[in-house]
Amino acid sequence: MYRYISSLILILLFGISASAQQAQAIQDSLQYKEKYGIRVGIDLSKPLRTLLDDTYSGIELVGDYRVYNNFYAAAEVGTSKITFEGDNIETFTNGSYIKVGGDYNAYENWLDMQNAIFVGVRYGFSTFSQTLDEYRIYTSSDYFGADIREDNTEATGLTANWAEVMVGIKVEVLNNLFLTANVQLKRRIGQNNPSNFDNLAIPGFGRTYDSSEFGAGFGYSVSYLIPFYKKARD
Repeated sequence: MYRYISSLILILLFGISASAQQAQAIQDSLQYKEKYGIRVGIDLSKPLRTLLDDTYSGIELVGDYRVYNNFYAAAEVGTSKITFEGDNIETFTNGSYIKVGGDYNAYENWLDMQNAIFVGVRYGFSTFSQTLDEYRIYTSSDYFGADIREDNTEATGLTANWAEVMVGIKVEVLNNLFLTANVQLKRRIGQNNPSNFDNLAIPGFGRTYDSSEFGAGFGYSVSYLIPFYKKARD
């Protein structure tokens, strides 16, 4: 009887252990592992504007890397050439910029989805040159016609920096291929001006205004995710 009871207990223990292992295997198979990797792409709004706007030429590359769950390190780098045509002045801006920061995805995806509704912050830095093409001398009367002077004076080695808040959506349209749309609110922190006029446009920041340190922008990009590994969500 003792041997019978001992054998029965061993069988039950083995059965419980096997059931636990099977349950764990099923749970592991059902546990979805999310992709981690680097996502790189291009802002489509810049080449589109280059085609449609004679006063602008530029390109911007975008990228992000998933650090932890809904947190991403992100950056943009680009170049632009901007001609500003005002009532009394015309300038030409040529330079490059970089923006670094991070994004937080506030959207809870279903299984096997990687869409995002995100909020991001950036620090932007730009180096550029400004050329004063022509300007108009102010007179109280136009009796003798407008007095427009051509100058072509170039100021090089100029810099500017700013902080930026970004809100956008990111949709996976094909496997690992994403379309992103975003809007940006920017605040200028500092800048170097030419000696004889102000910066009327800054690469990466955009149009400036004398009465405000703020600016705005938007982006529409296509990017591709290069997966490095998969990880179960914590």
